[in-house]
Amino acid sequence: MKTSFEAIVKNYPNAKNDSLIPILQKIQDDEGYISENSVIKVGEYLKIPTSKIYGVATFYNQFRFEPTGKYHIQVCRGTACHVLGSASVLQELEKHLKIKAGQTSRDGLFSIEVVACIGACGLAPVICVNGEFFAKVTKESIKEIIDNYRNKESK
Repeated sequence: MKTSFEAIVKNYPNAKNDSLIPILQKIQDDEGYISENSVIKVGEYLKIPTSKIYGVATFYNQFRFEPTGKYHIQVCRGTACHVLGSASVLQELEKHLKIKAGQTSRDGLFSIEVVACIGACGLAPVICVNGEFFAKVTKESIKEIIDNYRNKESK
């Protein structure tokens, strides 16, 4: 359930610039991303120009400005995953879904996010879909993984 903006910022009375990141984190936790409207409201609340808010938020790759898909795919690009082929896994995902990392498919089903490390190095290369991990992923296994999620939608 979405929390109102007012309910979020009431936890930050007399907020200053140092409250920006925690407020943005709470908004993203609640909405799934940071909308343009939210950036405007935060700017008004903290008396900060929206350009400064975007400057801070785009510096950290934890923040996103687009809603994620129903099935949010995180592709690990940590050292072990990189060495064992995560670049080709990412490339295959992008090709199969016809989107790039950071984008959401037109039907709203899939989004791709590149992450620095998932923490499952012994299972590399790894992807995670809504918290479900897939180990030793190959270009060939991508189609099967995606098709399984698509099949869930047709039932």
